[in-house]
Amino acid sequence: MSILITGVLLFFVVHLLPSFVSFRLKIINAIGERPYKSLYAVIALTGFILIIYGMSEAEFYPVWQPPVWGRYIVFLIMPVSFILLVANDLKSNIKCYTRHPMLWGVALWAWAHLFANGDLASIILFGSFFVFSLFAMFSANKRGAVKQEKRYPYKRDVVAVVAGLVGYVVFVKYLHAYLIGVAII
Repeated sequence: MSILITGVLLFFVVHLLPSFVSFRLKIINAIGERPYKSLYAVIALTGFILIIYGMSEAEFYPVWQPPVWGRYIVFLIMPVSFILLVANDLKSNIKCYTRHPMLWGVALWAWAHLFANGDLASIILFGSFFVFSLFAMFSANKRGAVKQEKRYPYKRDVVAVVAGLVGYVVFVKYLHAYLIGVAII
């Protein structure tokens, strides 16, 4: 469990830096922008790897019994999560409705998985991603994040939705069991 917790701390401490603008600028002024970005990437990647390894090695400590309907919540929410994750990097109108499609996608992913997993490691993983996503949206809004004003043809929205749904189906059918170790279908 300590590997998972270390990974979560590394991953989120470095991702919290943009929220503390003056502190972040002090670091950049001290070491330079390129070294800062390189160090940021190394720490974030190390945290991510430790999260994955830590989850795979964490002992199962049940905290609560998830309801039977909990896994159906995941099936309902995850397509939306994938669409939002894809929409973050595509030129579509989805960013006209939310300033943070990727953070909403992560928050929904984490929130949905809390309904289906009642063990301590899952609560640490999904709970931390959920809380971080909400904090990151709040922090970005305080720093002036705005919704996209430019409108695109609706076919770009269709592309985002279709790409998100295809990504979801491929992940559920082929990758979840391989990468996560839990067969869905």
